[in-house]
Amino acid sequence: MTQSQAFTVTQPTRIQFGAGAISDLGKTVKDFNGTNVFLVVDPGLVKAGLISPITAPLEKEQIPFTIYDNIDPEPGLKLADKGYKLAKKAGCDCVVGVGGGSAMDVAKAIAILLTNGGKAADYLGLGLIKKPGVPKIMVPTSAGTGAEVTFTAVFINEKTGSKGGMNGDPLYPDAAILDPKLTLSLPPHVTAFTGIDALTHALESYTSTQAHVISEMYSLEAIRLIAGSLPAAYANGSNLQARTDMLMGSLLGGKALATAGVGLVHAMAYPMGGMFGIPHGLANAVLLPYVVEYNQIGNMEKFAILAEVLGQNTDDLTLREAASLCAEALFELNADVGIPATLKDLDIPFDKIPEMAAIALTVTRPVENNPRKPTLEDVISIYENAYEGIAY
Repeated sequence: MTQSQAFTVTQPTRIQFGAGAISDLGKTVKDFNGTNVFLVVDPGLVKAGLISPITAPLEKEQIPFTIYDNIDPEPGLKLADKGYKLAKKAGCDCVVGVGGGSAMDVAKAIAILLTNGGKAADYLGLGLIKKPGVPKIMVPTSAGTGAEVTFTAVFINEKTGSKGGMNGDPLYPDAAILDPKLTLSLPPHVTAFTGIDALTHALESYTSTQAHVISEMYSLEAIRLIAGSLPAAYANGSNLQARTDMLMGSLLGGKALATAGVGLVHAMAYPMGGMFGIPHGLANAVLLPYVVEYNQIGNMEKFAILAEVLGQNTDDLTLREAASLCAEALFELNADVGIPATLKDLDIPFDKIPEMAAIALTVTRPVENNPRKPTLEDVISIYENAYEGIAY
């Protein structure tokens, strides 16, 4: 039965998926009338000598490009502003983002600044971008953020130390090229926390108060793919089938979050990144099972379904018992792929928990989407449990 909740879906990104798909990058740039590319690249790719699969298709089509690899794992607004100035000086009319969520977010912001002007800080919030950006093409090299199909670019505000996003339909990439071969060299620990990040997107969008029939379809398939393939991708990075399933799961998780939003895990992860530089995926991964334990009474039917999708046997269990297995499955999956068990393992100072909790509750949209409405005391309690490794 189709639910009665009204919803709007906007997903304009052209998607090309498959092993070897990156060879069409040059043609894709031309499809969007690009003649001079600003190439925003994860610096790890450059250091590892893995940039040639990206530049070769551009060279083949004789498309000039400028490489910008001044990207931090948790990028500040100044990186977008600096990239904008360089791209404008080089006369670039197309932006290609290659790497994880940080590189793609910086690329999206630069594309917007090239047509709207000003500084990245001017567009923090929702609906503040007035003009479409120059064509932007995203090439993920990790299976995590889904940023290649979302309308958000997240940054640390250097002035305030807080983390926030530019949000609006003009940020949707024009095209995304997803080539699983580009993820084969991802180290195990990065595979793990980017993979759980993607799982968090899918799970939180599924339990979001804004979820609907289309977002749920994306969410459940993403969860199935990620839960089934992450341990194999972590154990053997050259497993192309596992890498393919992970990249598809990440993509579908991104499409789900773009239409239904995320929840309290993300709100609580933001101050961990802004205050202590914890990579976003890692922060999400550690927090996820603790927040799910807290959330499960908010929608026990959905958490029971999630437990089954995550491989738990819920036969002959009460609804509450079945729902509780979702968090149990997540604790087990985290352990399988080497995710730290507690905030203490991340060297988060215990005495900063009240400050983090207060900041988390200011991340309005994810808090509003959450299936259980948290108080300040609730958020403090979740952080404390995650610090000590205490299950509810």
